[in-house]
Amino acid sequence: MTFTLSRRLLTAIAALASALALSGCGYNDFQRLDEQTKSAWSEVLNQYQRRADLIPNIVATVKGEANFEQETLTKVVEARAKATSIQATPELINDPAAFQKFQAAQGELSSALSRLLVVTENYPNLKANQGFQDLRVQLEGTENRITVARGRYVKAVQDYNVLARSFPTNLTAMAFGYKTKENFSVQNEAQISQPPAVSFDKPASK
Repeated sequence: MTFTLSRRLLTAIAALASALALSGCGYNDFQRLDEQTKSAWSEVLNQYQRRADLIPNIVATVKGEANFEQETLTKVVEARAKATSIQATPELINDPAAFQKFQAAQGELSSALSRLLVVTENYPNLKANQGFQDLRVQLEGTENRITVARGRYVKAVQDYNVLARSFPTNLTAMAFGYKTKENFSVQNEAQISQPPAVSFDKPASK
């Protein structure tokens, strides 16, 4: 009986020691920060999807304007199709090539939308269309949400990557296979905090 109790006590002590060791080496922090990056990534995807859902209505409204530049519309439709064709699974953030492809596709869609909004300034009927104005306001709000979501994801990934690269938690990362995660990068970092301009005012004549 005494032997059994001693064995149980030793097992409990060993389990406690293991738990403390895992906690001390950053194992629990990896779990917490990994979940934070996944949550932040999900929000980025939600906002990108919100934008994609707005585009068909925007395109349909613009199509009603006679003589509108078909090439501009075509580029928006093609860019949306390309962006939504990529399966943005949670695993994508751990695949550098897939992540860069996703980011490039979303960047192309942002550029196509920006061009569309610039061109619509030349069409007074569109500027006077309340439905189109409402869609633009929704798009502007969505772009702002994308900016906020991306910023939170950037911060979450930075925290995770610092843990994965710092000593001694980098040893835990190697032991359990915790690799650094991909982050957003743009040629002009200011673009992250500056959504496409949406203006209802007529550009000043030169």
